[in-house]
Amino acid sequence: MSKGITTHVLDISSGRPASEVYIALYRLQDGKSEKISSGVTNSDGRLEGPMVSGEDFRPGIYELVFHVGDYFRGIGIALAEPAFLDEVPVRFGISAADVHYHVPLLVAPWGYNTYRGS
Repeated sequence: MSKGITTHVLDISSGRPASEVYIALYRLQDGKSEKISSGVTNSDGRLEGPMVSGEDFRPGIYELVFHVGDYFRGIGIALAEPAFLDEVPVRFGISAADVHYHVPLLVAPWGYNTYRGS
C-alpha cells in the first residue's frame, strides 16, 4: 500500500457503497485551512487514488469533509432542511508520513462512524 491518505464511504442505511459523494481534504496549519485535494466516490464508494501522497503527504492536522447531504438527496432520501447531517467533517492528525492512513466513513442520514482503517 502506498503512503498517504485514502478513504471510502459506506451507506449503512442501505448496506451499499455510497457513490457520487464529494469529498474534500484540507490541511490545517496556523489557524488556516488549505484545501489540498478533492474527489468524488465511484460505484464502490472509493476514490480512484489517494487524497494526498508523495511529497505533499506530511505530518500535521488534516480534515476530510464528506458532502453526504447531497448524496442522500441524490438517491431520493427526503431530508429536513437544514439536514441533520449535510457536511461531515472528520479532523485527524498525521504523526508519521512513512505509513498509510485510511479514514473511512460509515454514514446514514442520522449518524456516522469513522475509524483509522488499513
